[in-house]
Formats: sequence, C-alpha cells, structure tokens
Amino acid sequence: MSVVKINVLTVPAEQRETLEKRFAARADAVGDSDGFEWFELLRPVEGTDAYLVYTRWRDEESFQAWLGGSMKAAHAGGAEGERPKPAASASTLWSFEVVQQAAPRSA
Repeated sequence: MSVVKINVLTVPAEQRETLEKRFAARADAVGDSDGFEWFELLRPVEGTDAYLVYTRWRDEESFQAWLGGSMKAAHAGGAEGERPKPAASASTLWSFEVVQQAAPRSA
C-alpha cells in the first residue's frame, strides 16, 4: 500500500499569502517524481495556524528518493543570500501507511 507524508507547517498570518504563492509557483515540481501519487496544500480555516502539506507515495523508497533529490534541490536556493526567508516558523513531518481507502461511487 501507499504511504502518506504530511508536513505540518506553522505559518504566521502575515506569511500565509507568501507560502501559498511559493507552493503555486512550484506546483508541478513533485508531479514527475517516480512513485508520486498525490499532493494537496491544506489551508487552516479555524483554530490553528498550521498548514498541512499532504503527499502520497507508492512506497517509502519513492518518498526518500524525492526527498534526497528533487525536493532538496528545490529548497537549496541560489547563491548564498539569495534563498528567501522561510514562510513557516516551524515544521513537523507525520508519516502514515494507507491501510484502507475508498473512492467515490460512479453514478
């Protein structure tokens, strides 16, 4: 079964727009990765300042390959001093295995 990685990003209110624009600019960066299945950026509605970055992968090896390759390069930035300040003030990675799933029924 697939694995799900949820990056929990604490984002101050004044940085929300910045975070969303950065993700929009890199929307296709993960899509061509081997083993990639799904991505969603979830904006908090109430009660928290945490955004959830949901990705689903064929297996742990696919995620680790992306983490050490494409993702690392995307977050490396350019020459020293060119990397923008992070929009999130903290992050935590949650990991899950998919044990059950359901899809909408066809009409």
